[in-house]
Amino acid sequence: MKGLEQFIYNILSSKKKKSLVIILTAVAFFLSLLMFPTKLVLAKMLPGKSDNTFSVYIDAPTGSSVEQTNELSQCVIDILKEEKEIKNMELFLGQGIPLDYAGLVKGSAMKHTENVAELSVNLTDKHTRDEPSFLMVQRLRPIVKQKCEPILKGSNIMFIEQPAGPPTLASIVLEVHGENLDKMRDLSTKVANIFEKTEGLVDVDVMVDDIFSKYELIPDKEKIALSGLSVEQVNNILYLAFEGMVIAHKNSKNAPDQIPIFLVLQKNSKTLNGKSEQELRSKISSLNLMNIKGMMVPLSEVVTIRKVKSNPAIMHKDLGRIINVIAETDMVSQVYPLLEARDVMIEKFSKDYDIEKAGFTTYMFDLYLTDKKTGEKFLLRWDGEMKVTLDTFRDLGGAFIAALVLIFLLLVIYYKSFALSGIILLGSFLSLIGVIVGHWAANLFTSETFFLTATSLIGFIALMGISSRNSLLLIDFAKSLMECHGMEKKEAIAVATATRAKPIALTAVAIILGSALLASDPVFGGLGVALISGTVAAVFVSLIFVPVLMHNSKAMDFDKAQECDIREKSISITK
Repeated sequence: MKGLEQFIYNILSSKKKKSLVIILTAVAFFLSLLMFPTKLVLAKMLPGKSDNTFSVYIDAPTGSSVEQTNELSQCVIDILKEEKEIKNMELFLGQGIPLDYAGLVKGSAMKHTENVAELSVNLTDKHTRDEPSFLMVQRLRPIVKQKCEPILKGSNIMFIEQPAGPPTLASIVLEVHGENLDKMRDLSTKVANIFEKTEGLVDVDVMVDDIFSKYELIPDKEKIALSGLSVEQVNNILYLAFEGMVIAHKNSKNAPDQIPIFLVLQKNSKTLNGKSEQELRSKISSLNLMNIKGMMVPLSEVVTIRKVKSNPAIMHKDLGRIINVIAETDMVSQVYPLLEARDVMIEKFSKDYDIEKAGFTTYMFDLYLTDKKTGEKFLLRWDGEMKVTLDTFRDLGGAFIAALVLIFLLLVIYYKSFALSGIILLGSFLSLIGVIVGHWAANLFTSETFFLTATSLIGFIALMGISSRNSLLLIDFAKSLMECHGMEKKEAIAVATATRAKPIALTAVAIILGSALLASDPVFGGLGVALISGTVAAVFVSLIFVPVLMHNSKAMDFDKAQECDIREKSISITK
């Protein structure tokens, strides 16, 4: 290690070289931070997870029949059948699939209408498959949407992957809060249009029922009584004609329970040729009921047809009305599409609303809108995985600051010097350079985007203790050389650096080899890369930058201490 000793000694002997080391380190740190705004490194809660299954949510326009929904679903199935990696599929018409991890918060259990369907897709084992499930979904989504959505105008097909972390309603959720439901719907529609034009956002949907016209068939009790019929007869024939019902049961020795016999009109008989009231009246006129006198009474004579508006479901949160606008990210971080969409909203909504931005709080991206004409107030609140990401990074940032403070206090107690404690802490913090650059380098060698994730920050926090140890070794050994051997500060630092370089390097190699197994994991890859690249940076910082700070610090100016003399005497007495 004589070469390293001489190298460090030469740097410490020249003010220009020491200044150059400090300047280059500072430049490297700020350049690494610039990788975030320049999008060379993207931050995200967790990367995509390769799984053995994914789901397809199919939403036909409100009022669509189950036959139309099935037609749309079959188009999706026909495309997916061509994929060799898909083992099997199961379609659930008019309902959600059995609850899975993603469906817990996406409301799959509440789907019970004819215009919805969900498709469960099972893939071959991820360990034998070359293409991860999230890349397959990214490839198939535009193909399916382009071919199938035009079948029914206004339909929406969404690909749902199993989340790698806590399940959320969507990657990006915008909650529209207010009291005026009509204006909330208008705002939600405008937000959805902005989302659809924002690069990186897919599967945009407004989670609100459309309001449409429908016809109600109301039995006229007075006419029913005068005609010699009963209300039950009228209700039964309506159900038999259009919905179907169980009219009897059959027993079989091969079945443990009775087998229901279901009766319904043929499709051609119950289907209306148009959507007008006249078509409906004509259809029910063909249905006759026999009264108590044996006379046939047309159903249209005892039923009143009334045209009404549908009753949409009203969603509440925190005792207030809410409409959710959701969107998924197409293999990009949620931060950048959110900021882009938010800027467009501020520009467009400022014409009709006074906009107030939220301060630096938990909901710092929220927008408070006040109608310029009526004074009505609305709130646009961001939620979903984006909110979880911000909360996680905030909490991890707090944990990181707490770790820094704790390490600093322990070092101050040990060294009784703020300067030496600051040197160790600064050297540890600069390992962030390696963490950021390591993610940029890993992104160059992966087919998908390699994000700086929550696990990456966990790795950086863990790295603080490891890199602090490197600086501790140098300071303690240099201090010992100066106190006990009367060595000059410059020479002591150079000798300490060269002597401790081997154990520091061996520790780094052990960490790198141990973390290499994590680097290829889709979820914990960020942790592995942070430990590997951060450890490499910590070694260079400890062996080059920290010695310069030690030499410039007056806290390293020691004389031969009395404590050392006492210790040496005690050792000789013991011998």
